Amino acid sequence: MTLRDQIISRMEQLPQMPAPVMRIMAYLSKPDADLGELATAIEYDPGLTVNVLRMANSSFFGGAGGITTVRDALFRLGTRRVVQLVIASGVAPRTQPAVAGYKLNEGELLRHSIAVGTGAEVLARELGLRAPDYTFTAGLLCTIGKIVLGKFLEVDADQLLALSYNENIPFEEAERRLLGIDHAELGAMMLRRWELPAPIVNCVRWYLDPAAAPAEERDDALDLIHVGHVMATMAGIGQGLEGMRSTVCQECFDRLKLTQDAMIASMAQVVNALAEIEVILSRTGA
Repeated sequence: MTLRDQIISRMEQLPQMPAPVMRIMAYLSKPDADLGELATAIEYDPGLTVNVLRMANSSFFGGAGGITTVRDALFRLGTRRVVQLVIASGVAPRTQPAVAGYKLNEGELLRHSIAVGTGAEVLARELGLRAPDYTFTAGLLCTIGKIVLGKFLEVDADQLLALSYNENIPFEEAERRLLGIDHAELGAMMLRRWELPAPIVNCVRWYLDPAAAPAEERDDALDLIHVGHVMATMAGIGQGLEGMRSTVCQECFDRLKLTQDAMIASMAQVVNALAEIEVILSRTGA
């Protein structure tokens, strides 16, 4: 068995998404699902209900306070937005612990992931684009493959970093050469196994290098998340050992018609929103 096969096998041994989140996603697959029954399905789990209400009342997610029931959240924010919050609530706690292999202290991977998702959404607003509903959630999940590579396999990141510097290649290329797989591909496999929607899986798979994505798997969310990752890295948020040694996709910048002013304004908003969202998601425990 190759090292790649061993890594994938370890990933497949991980537990599924939290049960309440799986129930909500299964419910949404029903063609006759309605808002009232969806609200009841969420309210069936008190912890999940609290988490959804916290996020729905936060300024970043569009709530202005005063949302006291899941039905209010569904009405004001929309079904798809609330479902994205449910997924974020269920997955975020897994990125909270330290990831020793990447030399990320407790909370640093979650902080970086929040910065990517937040950056993607605020950048869309600065550029006058309408970000797809799943943009924040996909950004939040983009580094989830590091949990397997860095924590469960205790990958030797010093060796990866040395290869990246010595051969002047991106860090993810060093992952592929030494491990047979990078954290983005592994993360996408994990989310596909958890049966998350394909647009989210595609964003996680290609966020490091959108230019490599097949045309049918590329959209605005992917480009926004890539730039969100670049901004979070430039701001030094949850860099870990790899630092600035990841791919920067100029094609992606060109497609978005990215301006320096929009990037600077977005980074400032990310820093301001980070603390609020980090508090919400670090408390989640669905």
